[in-house]
Amino acid sequence: MPKTEYRVYVIELSKKVFTENRKFREANPQFNGVLQCLYVGMTSKTPKERFEQHKSGYLNKKGHKLSANIVEKYGLYLRGSLFNHIAPMGTRAQALKMEEQFALELRRKGYAVWFN
Repeated sequence: MPKTEYRVYVIELSKKVFTENRKFREANPQFNGVLQCLYVGMTSKTPKERFEQHKSGYLNKKGHKLSANIVEKYGLYLRGSLFNHIAPMGTRAQALKMEEQFALELRRKGYAVWFN
């Protein structure tokens, strides 16, 4: 059985998320409206499969929602140019750490970013 690999991915969000979602706005006080609004996540699937799950409101076998509401409502497309350079990771813990570090790095660069 092939070893599971985890990837970090980035989805561009509609800028409406900044005006319509108070929690998103509060998480990004540095945002000046010039760059994009983004969602950073990690997955054991391909980023394309994961994006499609978000947009469809995906539920797992137990009926738990595994899609982010923010992406379901505001997600536009994958931003491969922002994440393709990040190598796959061997553990979920590594990917979760990278997700947070990368999201905070993008915020420092002026993007408005949401991550879990």
